This record gives sequence, C-alpha cells and structure tokens, in this order.
Amino acid sequence: MVVALKDINTGCATIKRPLLDVIFASEKRKNVLLLLHEGPQEMNTFLMSLSTTRQSLLPQVRILEDHHLVNHYNDTYELTTIGKLIVDEMFSLLPIVETFNTDVDYWGTHQLDFIPSSLLSKMGKLKDCTITTPSFEDVFELNDEILKTSPISSVHYGIVTFFHPLFPDFFSRMISNNVNVYMILSHDVIDKLKTDHSALFYEVMNSELFHLFVYPEQLSLMAVVLNDYYVFMRLLKNNGEYDNTYILCSSEECLEWVKEFFEHYLNNSIPVTNI
Repeated sequence: MVVALKDINTGCATIKRPLLDVIFASEKRKNVLLLLHEGPQEMNTFLMSLSTTRQSLLPQVRILEDHHLVNHYNDTYELTTIGKLIVDEMFSLLPIVETFNTDVDYWGTHQLDFIPSSLLSKMGKLKDCTITTPSFEDVFELNDEILKTSPISSVHYGIVTFFHPLFPDFFSRMISNNVNVYMILSHDVIDKLKTDHSALFYEVMNSELFHLFVYPEQLSLMAVVLNDYYVFMRLLKNNGEYDNTYILCSSEECLEWVKEFFEHYLNNSIPVTNI
C-alpha cells in the first residue's frame, strides 16, 4: 500500500513507496544498502564501487533516506536500525534468489522435496552452479569432470538410483588409487547388482575402501555425487520423469552443502556388506 505523509517543512504530502519497491526495484538502491551492510561509507565509495556518477546516484540515496533506511552526516552514509534489520534479511534471501535465477524454469520443473528442510533454507550456497543439458551423443555418458577428478580425490560420495555399466570399473579405479568410496543406492539398484552384476562387484565389495549402503525409503532423485573438486546432481522432473540435464558446481560453499546433504542420507541408510 502506498502511503502519503505530510512533510513538516513544506506542508506537502510525500508519497511513500512500498519498501519492497524501494529495495528491489532499483539495482543502485539495492547495491547501496548491501555496501552499507559492511559499515558507514562515503559517497565516493559508492561512486567507485557502482561505477556511477553523483548526479545519477544521489536521487536513489535520497529515496532510501526518505524511507528511513539510510542516514547521512557530512558525506558519510549509514544504515538506520530499520535498514540494518532489512539488509540482514537481504543477505539471507539474495543468494537463494541467485540460485534459482540461474535457471528458474529448471528449478521450477524439478523435484526438490528430497532436500532436508534445514538445507532448503541454505540453497543460496548453490548460486554458482551451472545447469547443462548434454548433447545427444553424450546423454548416456558419465560426467567427464567426475570421471577425471574422483580417482584423484581423497573421497567420493554418491547417491544414485540407476545402474551404469561403467560403475564397476569406475569404483575399481578409485579403490586402486586409495580413494574412500561411499555409495548410497536405492533398493532397485541393489537388487539389480545382486541379480545381474554380483561377480563384477566381488573385488570392489571386498575392499575396505568401498562402503555401500541402501536407502530404505523412496529416493526422489537420479544422482548426487561429491568429490574433493566437484558436485554433480541430476534431478527428477516434477512428474517423476527422468532428465539428463545436470547441475555441476565446484565452489567451496556448494561442496559443504552437499557434504551435509550426504551425511543426512548416510545417517538414515543401511550398510550392505555383500551382494
């Protein structure tokens, strides 16, 4: 709701914009608030950081002052109490917005209910991930970045709901390189291993470096993989259909997020000692 207040000095009505418009409808106003989160700043700091002119920026700063988000003395600006409260919340919200803004159509059409609520609120840590649809000839290939880096990692974590013919060789190669491998599989994949591939997994299962688990409930995902260098995720569509589009990330924040995600599932999984 837009509110008209009486300006004491002029006697004129001053139109107050909704605070969400004040904060987010202008990149300059938003960035000024974020800069002030670090502490009081001079106007010259704004001009250099935002690559703008005083003539262009000053009207936007005045709007922030008129809405009691910013105070200034001489040429130095600082957040008000209201401004501090709002900008603190902005710092939590903006990374999540950045994550979904990468490809909102992808995120909006894929299942996310497998993510624990404690980690949904931290999805801003995935803001630097890329979303890629492989070419037709690569649709059935394992991801190159994971294939290259897992054998040189200290540990490889995976949650998978499908079987790939390269799995036995891939796991053997990691074990040969002294990589600790932790795999959580669905009941269907475990059953397939026991029925069709038990001989191929004999050597792998006898290694102390290979740790196999089964998740007792339905897994609403295709794959989540983590090593020392990368995170790889392949999600299901909202209607349950498979999708070869994948998420790849290498930021420290994302690695930490997926490590916490994997530990959640590991704590709720059952060890498998033989196939």
